[in-house]
Amino acid sequence: MTLLRDHDLARAFDHASPTYDLLTSFNPGYRTDLLRSARRLRLPLAGAGLHILDLGCGTGASTRALLRAAPRARITAVDASAGMLRCALAKPWPARVRFRHLTAEEVATTGEGPYDAVFASYLFRNVTDPDGVLKTVRSLLGPGGRLAVHEYSLSGSAAHRALWTAVCQGVIIPAGALSGDRALYRHLWRSVLDFDTVPAFTARLIDAGFTGVRAAPVAGWQTGIVHTFLARNDSAAAALDAR
Repeated sequence: MTLLRDHDLARAFDHASPTYDLLTSFNPGYRTDLLRSARRLRLPLAGAGLHILDLGCGTGASTRALLRAAPRARITAVDASAGMLRCALAKPWPARVRFRHLTAEEVATTGEGPYDAVFASYLFRNVTDPDGVLKTVRSLLGPGGRLAVHEYSLSGSAAHRALWTAVCQGVIIPAGALSGDRALYRHLWRSVLDFDTVPAFTARLIDAGFTGVRAAPVAGWQTGIVHTFLARNDSAAAALDAR
């Protein structure tokens, strides 16, 4: 099957947005895992004085995780799907959280930043040019800025690959069909199989110039399927800690 990309994928998410939160609620650990990845940024002082970019915020689940992990930070959350953003905006948020309809490349043209941290969940396997987006993310981060990528990236084990396919064929795709979004959830299945394994995405981050790169698994049934990738903008790793 042909994977959905960029504009076509944004339109698919627009269509799926009214039922997206309901479908993800059936995934045990979905929100807990996002919170775990957000906390792995280890932002000091509950994020006081820091500006965080939530890249690919969807309906705001990742934004909520960031808000819990760094309740005193200022958060700018962006997404390419207007429908997903409408769902996010319908929820209550403090004044220090704002949402914008932007792609990663468009964020770079706004003149904002640098950001102290970037959180990107379920983003990189869905873009046409992940290396280009990583380059953009690095340009948006200040010296020592932190990056956490929460992504479906398989361990490389045949067992984890088989488990992902079984869950998709037995649960995710049929649920998507009930909501009229079968193509999107078939994309979800294939995009994970076709995307980088953990070693490959780790190497991609290093090639993009990030330092201190490491990967950590999540807990539960998604162990070996979803990982947090942590990195810094450059060798000035002490810059953020000193603030």
